[in-house]
Amino acid sequence: MYSKNNGFDQASGLRMMQQKNNVKVIAVTGGKGGVGKTNVTLNMGIAMAAQGKRVMVLDADLGLANVDVLLGLRVTKNLSHVLSGECTLDEVLVEGPNGILIAPATSGTQSMVELSPAEHVGLIRAFSSMKTPIDILLVDTAAGISDMVLSFAKASQDILVVVCDEPTSITDAYALIKLLSNQHGVYKFKIVANMVRSLREGQELFAKLTRVTDRFLDATLELVSCIPYDNNVRLAVRKQRVVVEAYPKSPASLAFRSLASKASTWPIPEQAGGHLEFFIENLLEFGQRKNREQLSE
Repeated sequence: MYSKNNGFDQASGLRMMQQKNNVKVIAVTGGKGGVGKTNVTLNMGIAMAAQGKRVMVLDADLGLANVDVLLGLRVTKNLSHVLSGECTLDEVLVEGPNGILIAPATSGTQSMVELSPAEHVGLIRAFSSMKTPIDILLVDTAAGISDMVLSFAKASQDILVVVCDEPTSITDAYALIKLLSNQHGVYKFKIVANMVRSLREGQELFAKLTRVTDRFLDATLELVSCIPYDNNVRLAVRKQRVVVEAYPKSPASLAFRSLASKASTWPIPEQAGGHLEFFIENLLEFGQRKNREQLSE
């Protein structure tokens, strides 16, 4: 267990989180880069905010952050300043479209990619002391299957895996699901088929993935959305806006709003694991386990 010397008293930290019950925590991941994961996160989150939810997006790509860039937001402080103790998490939050809150990370900083166990706990502590009220926390993970990606995914209530119709995307999504199910006890995954030419193509993409997972893994996959290929998404990115805001009637926008409505109804478990303090607990547990592994090496 981490001591107070590491800057985090677990019990008091979790008590501080009690006021944040009923926060829905969704990790958006994908294994492979370039599948549109961040676009899915932002469009879904901004659509949720438009529906009256208090939404926060955590840019958990701690070394190659791009959420603020995609929205054209001016950021002066980020999570690296929180970890250094210069400011609180509340103080780095910036507001985006429809009042969505962004917790920006840094870009091009190797130290943020290779957080020590104590720094990992520092990030957890930042959440435990956050005062800003939210209904939904969307965690936009980095690409790949690093410890940090696995940590955020495991800690979340729902894991949204974004895939596109490319062999490498399917292979990497399978690798992520395999690792989480075989080694971390995560067995349920929600799948978004992104940039598909038709509903049928999205369903066939999902079938390709489930043929492998059903055969080799003890995991349950659910296709929750097929986002159509839409050139308006690219046009919106060039404007540093999201498509649901820039082109609200486009095919992709309609799909993102439908996904947002669906995700808002996903139940929050009744047990302690259904709340934000459990997200903190899971992150802490993962950090402690990694610390034990490092000490035993």
